[in-house]
Amino acid sequence: MQLYSPKAGILTLLLLIGNLLTAQKSITSFSPNHQIVLNINIDSKGQLKYSSSFQGKPIIQASSLGFVLATPAINLSRFQLVSVDSSLTDNTWKPIWGEESAIRNHYAELKLGLKELGKSGILLNIIFRVFDDGIGFRYEFPKQDGLNYFVVAEENTHFGLTGNHEAFWIPGDYDSNEYAYTKSKLSEIDAIAVAKKEKDIAVSSLIGPSAVQTPLMLKQANGIYLNIHEAALINYPAMNLVLDKSTMQFKSQLVPDAVGNKAYLQAPFHTPWRTIIVSNKATNILASKLILNLNEPSKIQDQSWIKPQKFVGMWWEMHTGKATWQKEGGKHGATTERVKTYIDFAAANGFDGVLVEGWNVGWEDWFGNWKENVFDFVTPYADYDVNALAQYAQSKNVRIIMHHETSGAATNYERYMDTAYRFMLDHGMNTVKTGYVGKIIPRGEHHDGQWMVNHYIRAAEKTASYKIMIDAHEPVHPTGLHRTYPNWMANEAARGMEFNNAPTLGMSPDHTTILPFTRLMGGPMDFTPGFFHLQLNQFVPERKTRVRTTLCKQLALYITMYSPLQMVSDLPENYQKYPDALTFIKDLAVDWDQTKILDAEPGDYISIARKAKGTNNWFLGAITDENSRTMDFKLDFLDANSSYKATIYKDAANADWEKNPEAYTIEEKIVQQNDVLKIYLARSGGVAISLKKL
Repeated sequence: MQLYSPKAGILTLLLLIGNLLTAQKSITSFSPNHQIVLNINIDSKGQLKYSSSFQGKPIIQASSLGFVLATPAINLSRFQLVSVDSSLTDNTWKPIWGEESAIRNHYAELKLGLKELGKSGILLNIIFRVFDDGIGFRYEFPKQDGLNYFVVAEENTHFGLTGNHEAFWIPGDYDSNEYAYTKSKLSEIDAIAVAKKEKDIAVSSLIGPSAVQTPLMLKQANGIYLNIHEAALINYPAMNLVLDKSTMQFKSQLVPDAVGNKAYLQAPFHTPWRTIIVSNKATNILASKLILNLNEPSKIQDQSWIKPQKFVGMWWEMHTGKATWQKEGGKHGATTERVKTYIDFAAANGFDGVLVEGWNVGWEDWFGNWKENVFDFVTPYADYDVNALAQYAQSKNVRIIMHHETSGAATNYERYMDTAYRFMLDHGMNTVKTGYVGKIIPRGEHHDGQWMVNHYIRAAEKTASYKIMIDAHEPVHPTGLHRTYPNWMANEAARGMEFNNAPTLGMSPDHTTILPFTRLMGGPMDFTPGFFHLQLNQFVPERKTRVRTTLCKQLALYITMYSPLQMVSDLPENYQKYPDALTFIKDLAVDWDQTKILDAEPGDYISIARKAKGTNNWFLGAITDENSRTMDFKLDFLDANSSYKATIYKDAANADWEKNPEAYTIEEKIVQQNDVLKIYLARSGGVAISLKKL
């Protein structure tokens, strides 16, 4: 029976609810545009299952929901339906930064009040929200006499798929999400084999051979795309998925703590949202704002100090062998004079800041020892004059960006937070990059467990109290919390550009055509694009590592890999070789009013156009995988009856990521709304276009 439709009248709705509570055990709800149908069924034994279809085609088969609690020891799997509530929400909200200046939040909500059928009588609500682009649902333990403090042993959320879909996945892991993506059929998932092949990744925290991480990107044989993830991850462990290949059904697998429990909770409590984004167009998956809409509004009242920015990084020369993080050895990178070079480069090109890594005492003893007191976050090396550099940067209208590597000692970092953030403000710094390399202290906790999830949020809240913006590396996968904490501007949480220099790994040409469909579904990524020197033997001649893109693809990544914090990642001297290409990065905006996903296919290609915040100017970026291709770009997003100066940075005819990666041409022309640009992209190539309204 149909319980809720936006077109149903109140009287009909009340009658349907009355029938449901007395006799019926099935409920049907619809998205506002009726393209998505959600079905809920409670069978004669009290087991609750949900299923869904899109445009009349099934996307989720009947899938059960429930919990296993360790304290009190009970299996919450059989329920009596005690109440039903439904509503329709349609509003618009304005993020202070982002890909759009306004976001519509339009959904039908269904709230089921349930009571456990056994002796416990525990009350549990399940809330479903059905959007035009997908479904979100979460569990809610209301305040009740029979339940106060409780411990979760496992969450039994299932996602029953309709076939052996094509999947883009990384192995399920409690500590690392820095894997390369595998494209395969679901039946071919073998997480252990993939992890062992990637010898630079520890395999001790892998879940099992059929376990994967979210966001998980899927494509059905009928052309329907699905993306499974979570939203608003707070006070709860991250969710992995374990596949039963005999039924093609995924089951949630929460990250445990040091003794094997999943979460320590107190009623009232609600879990993160479980999200399913669906469309028959890949472009609509990238355009979805469902995850953001499921997060709470900003908790920060005064947001005037939160600013997107472009910055240069004093970091890559350590990866390439020119310098070291530690002072010993005679190659220390973060010296007063060397950092002044970066400040001068930033000032000359209009960049906002300079990230400095290796500035503080402790780098000689930070990796592999897992000690709590390696870093104190305020003691510079003797050759790094933090006071002089702060003054020098200020004189150039540039800010130093702080780097806090914790070496996994999260408890130590929390003890130093106030001291460290006061130190930053005393030296004119308002942005910090944090890092969590290594095993987590407190010992036995995982990067993605409840304790660390709460630590990342504590860091976001604490930095906000000091009006400091934060960029976290080695964190849990993002889940849209940058809406609630807009100072938490970016995360790593995936294989970024630094892996191009990993001795046995690297980054395949299709990696960046997959990341927007996977990792970036949860929020912006500090991917660190912008390399102009692509053979990485500049300082160590015997090195074979390289960046597996063309130079123009590096430019295009600033558009296709969204972040409000964009690093100009290469060495200043490498940019001096190609000053005309650097112009695109200098002109580039980092905050947007509109975003148009022009064309996309996961693992193959992506093209995106973005309108710069508060201007009439657009920027377009397109990338391809290991295959060269010619792409058509319709400019119908431009204003009618207007002309634009297009500056096109494209691969040269003989460009190739292996043989000739730094070959490019720059073309200028006047274009209008009805024009179509046909442009060649080399193997692992790209194109970047600035469109300035005349």
